Amino acid sequence: MDYNYIEMENRIKLRRQELKIKQYELASSINISDNHMSSIERGCEKPSMDKFIAICEYLKVSPDYLVLGEMHPRNVPLNILDKLQLCSDEDVELVQEFVELLVKRNSKNYLKNK
Repeated sequence: MDYNYIEMENRIKLRRQELKIKQYELASSINISDNHMSSIERGCEKPSMDKFIAICEYLKVSPDYLVLGEMHPRNVPLNILDKLQLCSDEDVELVQEFVELLVKRNSKNYLKNK
C-alpha cells in the first residue's frame, strides 16, 4: 500500500496544534531533536515505528487516525457505533457536538496536568 506520508505528517501537526503543544515539546517528549520533528511534520522524514507509537500516545490519537485520517475508537463499545447507524442525521450531529464538547473539556484537563 502506498500511504500519503505528507497527509499523515499534516495530521500530526494539526493534532499537536489542537492540543496547543509546541513542536519542541513533542520532540522532547519522544526523545528526538527539534529538527527531526520539524522534518517529520513537513513530510521530509518518516518516524521510526517506536517514535510513531510515541507520537500517537502523546497526542492521544490512534495510529489509524494519523495514517488513514480515520479515528477508530479505542475503548468504545461497537454497539455504540451500531446504534448510531440507527439514528437520524440530526441525532448524529447532536452526538458529534457533544463529543466535541468532551474533547474540548479533556484537552483543557490534559494541558492542566502537564
